Amino acid sequence: MQEIALNDSPNGVFQKDIAKNQDISNRYLDHIIASLKAAGLISTLKGKKSGYILTRKPSDISLYDIYRAFESEMRIVDCLSTNQHCERNLSCAAQLIWHELNDLIINYLKNKSLENIIETYNQINQ
Repeated sequence: MQEIALNDSPNGVFQKDIAKNQDISNRYLDHIIASLKAAGLISTLKGKKSGYILTRKPSDISLYDIYRAFESEMRIVDCLSTNQHCERNLSCAAQLIWHELNDLIINYLKNKSLENIIETYNQINQ
């Protein structure tokens, strides 16, 4: 997402360039790209020589949006999962603390955007 957001080429960003700049294999990047496309965060420009573009402005893409492209829910411990049933969940003080922490993390990611990553990248690489 960072590579795509940093590039303002009318042709978008090519997968080979993303793989090279982020030092990841094309095969692994295939899975990442597929998830980001399925989540509606990126798309491919029309044409033979076109790359990937963001579907929204970086300021409109939260880090939670990106996280959700890969995971159905955020749960820092298994007992918070909607698929998990625990007989002690109504009387478990630890679960309440984990739930509060989980909510803090989700809210943090919702309040940080891809634009924040780009700003930090630019500060580091001046």
